[in-house]
Amino acid sequence: VQLQASGGGLVQAGGSLRLSCAASGSIFSINTMAWYRQAPGKLRVWVAAITPGGRANYADSVKGRFAISVDNPKNTMYLPMSSLKPEDTALYFCNRIPTPQSGWLSWGQGTLVTVSS
Repeated sequence: VQLQASGGGLVQAGGSLRLSCAASGSIFSINTMAWYRQAPGKLRVWVAAITPGGRANYADSVKGRFAISVDNPKNTMYLPMSSLKPEDTALYFCNRIPTPQSGWLSWGQGTLVTVSS
């Protein structure tokens, strides 16, 4: 399965963007999926996750501003982001939450979000 993140761009602080993650197969109904981000010089971190049943969880840093969702017929996951802050600047990736039975999928190139102050 291939994952392609898109929708990043340059936005001013306080602005909004919507990221998309298109999958080459039907994986969202059987995997807990997540968005991750990697800021310059920092490690990749988890941002938001959604279970096959639709339960969402968020990192404290984005809670109330980001909203993860999935469109299973379109094999696409979304991350609408609002009230963006300069510290949200990062390369954003989508992938599943790994388990002992299922590791990471291929990471892809990610999509860059740059928030100017």
